[in-house]
Amino acid sequence: MQIWTCLPQEPDANQRFTLTTTPGSGSTSSGGDSVSIPITAGSATAVTGNLLSLSIEQDRWLDWSGNATQNTFFFNCLDNIVEITGLPPQIRIGADSEDHTNFNPSVVGVQDQFPPPTTTVPYPEASNIVAGPGFYQPATRALAHRRFSGTGVTWGVNFGGANLTAVFLETQAILAAFALSAFTQAGITLDNLELGNEADLYSGNGLRASTYTVQQYTSQWITFATNLTNTAKLSSSSTHIWGGAFAGSSHTTTGFSPQGIFANGILNSVPGAFIKTISQHHYSGSFCAGSESLLQDLMTKATIRSNLSSFTPDIEAVHAQGLNYVFGETNSYSCHGAPGVSNTAGAALWTLDYALYASQIGATQVYFHEGIGYKYNLIQPLTLTRSTLDGSTLAKPQAPHIQPQYYAAIIIAEAIGDSGHTQVAELSISDTRLSGYAFYESGSFKRAIFINSLAYLTTTTTARPSTHVNLSFGGSGTAPTSFSVKRLIINHADDVSNLTWGGQTYETSDGRVSGSLTTESGTVAGGIDIPATQAVMLSFD
Repeated sequence: MQIWTCLPQEPDANQRFTLTTTPGSGSTSSGGDSVSIPITAGSATAVTGNLLSLSIEQDRWLDWSGNATQNTFFFNCLDNIVEITGLPPQIRIGADSEDHTNFNPSVVGVQDQFPPPTTTVPYPEASNIVAGPGFYQPATRALAHRRFSGTGVTWGVNFGGANLTAVFLETQAILAAFALSAFTQAGITLDNLELGNEADLYSGNGLRASTYTVQQYTSQWITFATNLTNTAKLSSSSTHIWGGAFAGSSHTTTGFSPQGIFANGILNSVPGAFIKTISQHHYSGSFCAGSESLLQDLMTKATIRSNLSSFTPDIEAVHAQGLNYVFGETNSYSCHGAPGVSNTAGAALWTLDYALYASQIGATQVYFHEGIGYKYNLIQPLTLTRSTLDGSTLAKPQAPHIQPQYYAAIIIAEAIGDSGHTQVAELSISDTRLSGYAFYESGSFKRAIFINSLAYLTTTTTARPSTHVNLSFGGSGTAPTSFSVKRLIINHADDVSNLTWGGQTYETSDGRVSGSLTTESGTVAGGIDIPATQAVMLSFD
């Protein structure tokens, strides 16, 4: 047990409330820690309700959108977030399969060719895709609804194939789809085009020579992007181009990185003027070789921060150019996730901390990657007949369902709210298992989230430890005296279902919330207990 006590401070305009931990029975902390939060926002980071957005593998887009009819399960999962924040998640459609897509106007929908499934990758992405007009137009069924007004879509086109004609035809088809009245009337926009996916890996995957450099990439990108901007007539539209979309970063001016493409003149080119956002891809690890992964490693606070903070030099370079920075494709482990890790309740806590921390280092949005049958999905939008874990045939098909990470999307949406004027600040907590964030609306403190990332597993035989947090406030504002509590209840970090948020579940046949809302009342004087593998949101009166 950890007991939190108050440290006094001198009352001034910048006074903060302070939390101090004292280790006790069952504690994992080794000493006292203090946390200070101004009652008013100060320099806290502005954040929007679509901080957590989605990246969708392009090959099976029709399964997400629905082909003949709308995929109502996917729609409902997006709509849940709209109901909370008033903003839908932003959608990026592309990824690896965008560089294997060609266009044929005579094709109805899409023709996909898939490699055989393996135990490591039970649902591989397509190795060859031929799309027709009907591939892009069904997006009207998935997104073109008045409640989704404000949805911005980023769509990837084939740069890996080095075929100017393919870029031209795909771009034309995408633009034609977004010109449909269903989109324009609903306020759904093509915000960006993305030219190629993870070009820094082309030298190793056969799409370019093994000697491919960032200088060659930038030169070729300018040539292809000039074609794209002319085709799309971007000068007379609101559509821009995402820059980068690299798998990694050298963080230097000589390698694949934002600094590298800037140094080679990408922003000084005609199409470079349409870059408003730099996209970076990032996974916390790799499961491509099927290596074993530990859930606690993923959840650990220090791992999350070291993984993301490595991009700080890039983010600073991007912001210095007046551009936005997003993690345009991210998730737990590459190659669609690690079994027993990416699909678990512990991954929900990782997602919550990861997305919120990304906002603190300057990322505008964090796009969690999704694909049919991927282990790390927030949403499985289609009935599955093979196991997502090892590719074996399921005894009973698995209907569309949400996975634990989806709860993180809901919690983030509730924490940010619908005011349109929210800021968030990380709490400075030295405890290696406890993270916290404060949320402000119009400058005033409203909510706090605490995440206890100590993994309590089905194999754990000791008593479940808990952290007690004592709160006090100071500063120029009026200190609250009470709060309400919503809990993300997780039985075990390695569970794959049966989570509840405020007593309610989203693990339903239609993706809608079910059950009676359960909250607790608390006082600042009494503090709050947070068991291992749990998150809480405190809403202050």
